[in-house]
Amino acid sequence: MKVSRRSMVISLGALGAGQALTSVHAEGLLSELSGDIEDFRAGVEAYIYGYPLVTMEMTRRVMTNVAAAEATRAPMGQFVRMRSYPDASYRDVTAPNADTLYTTGWVDVGEEPWVLSIPDMKGRYFLFPMLDGWTNVFQVPGSRTTGTGGQTYAITGPGWKGTLPAGVVEYKSPTAIVWLLGRIYCTGTPEDYAAVHALQDQCKIVPLSAWGKDWTPPAGMADPSIDMKKAVRDQVNDLSGIDYFKLLAELLKTNPPAEADAPVLPRLAQVGVVPGKDFDPSAADPAVLNRVPKIAFDKIMLHFVTGGDFKRVNGWLYSTNMGVYGVDYAQRALVTAVGLGANRPEDAVYPMSTKSGGGIIGRKYDGANKYVMHFPKGQLPPAKGFWSLTMYDENYFFVANPINRYSISARQNLKTNPDGTVDLYIQHDSPGANKESNWLPAPAGKFQLMLRLYWPNPADPSILDGSWAIPPVTVAN
Repeated sequence: MKVSRRSMVISLGALGAGQALTSVHAEGLLSELSGDIEDFRAGVEAYIYGYPLVTMEMTRRVMTNVAAAEATRAPMGQFVRMRSYPDASYRDVTAPNADTLYTTGWVDVGEEPWVLSIPDMKGRYFLFPMLDGWTNVFQVPGSRTTGTGGQTYAITGPGWKGTLPAGVVEYKSPTAIVWLLGRIYCTGTPEDYAAVHALQDQCKIVPLSAWGKDWTPPAGMADPSIDMKKAVRDQVNDLSGIDYFKLLAELLKTNPPAEADAPVLPRLAQVGVVPGKDFDPSAADPAVLNRVPKIAFDKIMLHFVTGGDFKRVNGWLYSTNMGVYGVDYAQRALVTAVGLGANRPEDAVYPMSTKSGGGIIGRKYDGANKYVMHFPKGQLPPAKGFWSLTMYDENYFFVANPINRYSISARQNLKTNPDGTVDLYIQHDSPGANKESNWLPAPAGKFQLMLRLYWPNPADPSILDGSWAIPPVTVAN
């Protein structure tokens, strides 16, 4: 019987057997190749290494390919200001949140610095992570790090040297590409929406040459050749090996590798990618390089079971290795593929759960059942910012429900049991008027859960060191 590579990967992934998986790409799949095996090995390493940078660039193109700010997109150097939480009809991105309103934008600091002004948040929780082209969060002004007072920063590029205005703090980006992912906490009431909108409008980004002047951003240029419908991940994965490495080489001219990346650079050179130079298509067999993307992406996704830095607790899966990756290229690529824009763990941890009870005996959540998440007295999720439990359908989108509640948290004024414990009721139908404050509505069919902890408690108890354990979600009696 002939076994396809796809079925092999799926079967091995289901087994979760690390020893078997370590060889599937290293040897078994190589037999399918014609050409130089060492070029193929180097290509896979180079692909995984460059995956975040290529994905960031493709994301930037799509998110900025408009003439003026609209909905979730804005030209380079302009902010998108999300004015409300998405509802169940929203399909732009998976796993949306209903806790913070985004103020996001892209800038190119290769030519000159850009100045970010953040207003006085008056004690309101916020964070404004800055991601470089490699998806590392290189700075994160916000409640945890800089407080909630007004603040101004100049984001400078890798080679910039100059003088900044008084009172402007320099944040040096390792790359020319910078993605600003501002989040401001909001309860979602009409009054709080208005208050956060006023704060969003005071968030400004301008080039240093326009600092202190009456500056109007120029209109953007929409490129009709850019695919605005296909998911970015699919666009990246559809690139041939030659096109992928050609783009990677071009991006490396303004988004240089870190000093710690020196050991991997010879592998990139082996397939024609040298920082600062054009791609050399004669360095390796094109037929070999064009086989790299699909197999390399499979290897990225297999990192979930073969070596990903993920913790499994009571049916929940999460990582505290996000936002800053060093030379852990596989983890960086995996997070890029499944959660682009992830925060540092000190700012947010995002446990996911797809099965009740956890472990191999757990069953996938289904709205035909009723579930309870039970918190012992004094052991609600320890977060200095906020926590929430969000309901998603099997495709990671919000679930329509009669009370328009997509997540549940302390802002619902949760009812406490007589013994001080707290129960959250996760089910399709209302648990009754006396329990509705603690109800997270579920769809009739399959669903999954995400627990968000923003600014997780750094001291005991804490999810960061495992001294606080997430309780399981169990089928109600």
